[in-house]
Amino acid sequence: MAPVIWGLPLDEIKWGKFKSSYMWNNRYHLRRTKFIVYQLAMIFSVVGESLGTAVLSDYLDEQSYASAGHPGTTIKNNDIVGAFAFNIFAGVFVAFVFGAAFFFDLFWPERHEDRGIKLAWKYCAIASAVFQLAAVLWTTVIVSTREAVFVGPDGEQRNVLSVWKTSPLSYKKNARAVAGVVFSWLGLVFIVVSCVVMWKCYAHNDVHGPLADHIRKNEDVEPGTSIEEPAPAHTVASETSSFGPPATLDSVVQSDRQAEPYNVATASTLNGTKYVL
Repeated sequence: MAPVIWGLPLDEIKWGKFKSSYMWNNRYHLRRTKFIVYQLAMIFSVVGESLGTAVLSDYLDEQSYASAGHPGTTIKNNDIVGAFAFNIFAGVFVAFVFGAAFFFDLFWPERHEDRGIKLAWKYCAIASAVFQLAAVLWTTVIVSTREAVFVGPDGEQRNVLSVWKTSPLSYKKNARAVAGVVFSWLGLVFIVVSCVVMWKCYAHNDVHGPLADHIRKNEDVEPGTSIEEPAPAHTVASETSSFGPPATLDSVVQSDRQAEPYNVATASTLNGTKYVL
């Protein structure tokens, strides 16, 4: 039997669930919309974060090069380093929240979640939007209005920058920095949309369950009923037919006699009654 963690059977993690016929079906409420906006939110945020990481690394290297190769000189660019460092945190948080939401909805679309778990999903989605908004505003202001400051003897600035050409002092002239801000803004748009879609899905699931309305009506599934739950086993002693009284041992034996030939020599006695087997 496959292990179960937090009520989630691990045997549901299958490569087959990445097939387009399963991933993009319309069996569950807003399934396609969720997968599209979740992935766009992650892609744009992570691209903006990656560009910001490259910009941050270049400015740190520039600062180290100026200080080590030219004693008495330094480049003050901690403002853009701090802005993109926070942008990295925001991008990682977005990928963690909506990446997890994507895989949970893919592998366990009909999972049962307690109220606390649902609130955690909702508030983490809101937190990711707040973090991304703060990061985008910070980086936008820094890149558009600020620049690095060179400190050192006269004439040394030209010597340093003539060798180190990848990171201009004016941040708005850095193409990767501008591109990182643009992708972060696009990520913020889809993060907000993803939050709205997630909240709407939970509101629908609390009332009608995870199935889409047209599937639920066609299959006549009651809210909260899992379509993957196996039907109970039917037994002669306990099951009651919808067309008559419960089956008895005598009726079963009589039907068996009519269905196939029997041998008188194999008769036996059970509870004082003689039956032919």
